[in-house]
Amino acid sequence: MQWSNHGTFIEIYPPKEFNFDECLVFLGRSQEEVLHQIRDELLYKLIKVNGELILCRIGFAQHVIRVDFPSQPLSITSYEEIASYIWEWFDLDQDLSLFYEVAKQDKILQQIHKRYYGLRMMCIPDLFEALTWAIMGQQINLTFAYKLKQRFVEHFGECLTFEGNTFWLYPTYERIATLSVEELITLQFTVRKAEYVIGVAKDMTNGELTKEMLLQEPTYEQAKKSLLGIRGVGPWTADYALMKCLHQSSAFPIADVGLHNALKVPLGLNRKPTIEEIKDVATNWQGWQAYATFYIWRSLYE
Repeated sequence: MQWSNHGTFIEIYPPKEFNFDECLVFLGRSQEEVLHQIRDELLYKLIKVNGELILCRIGFAQHVIRVDFPSQPLSITSYEEIASYIWEWFDLDQDLSLFYEVAKQDKILQQIHKRYYGLRMMCIPDLFEALTWAIMGQQINLTFAYKLKQRFVEHFGECLTFEGNTFWLYPTYERIATLSVEELITLQFTVRKAEYVIGVAKDMTNGELTKEMLLQEPTYEQAKKSLLGIRGVGPWTADYALMKCLHQSSAFPIADVGLHNALKVPLGLNRKPTIEEIKDVATNWQGWQAYATFYIWRSLYE
């Protein structure tokens, strides 16, 4: 991680394959998003460090990410954790030049990777958020999934108000573990989804599930197997968490509806491709299935 502390702000120095504007396009894809705000090409994100709510205002110029803290001065110990969070959120450890070498040789990715050059996987560093957001999104349209998330966050998350705008934090697993299923049903969760979300929260509260445990699994397959042991986590949800939270570039949510829709055009199909057809197309993506999927998703909101 490359960054520097300038007293009232920090600077983060991303790799050369980084396009802040492309990342903002992804982050701005829903008007219902409640966990960050984009205004005047600046990104606002509330995070919590050492028990303190910190509003980050993130901008980009001359290939430097600048992070200001408009709502309060910070204790000096917070800076590194903030830099670390943003570095992970933008997946800046990933060497995209390797992905681009693969993409250049692939008929589907050849044009896509040039169009979105520098787009990074916008990650979800918090495992509880990654898993439960994926559970919320199971078998419903994205618009309603965002509505569910908004209600969930605004009922059970913490917030900070600054200059008339309210910024939210995702609820903690400790908070959600104390809820009854009925409390989530009132927000229009199904009984099953409510049970799954509270179940994940309880597993994490009990220490039976942690991000550290999953990161210690020696292979992608073993990490996926561990996730599949959790009630409510199927292959799609496991792969979503593996790509977005655990930085597994081999994760491949092959059953994803968005992926199927996005592949129809480059494959010249008037129907969704079959799983076998997708496996055939993805032969060259070995080790980079997560990034291939992410870039193909990007082509959906032109």
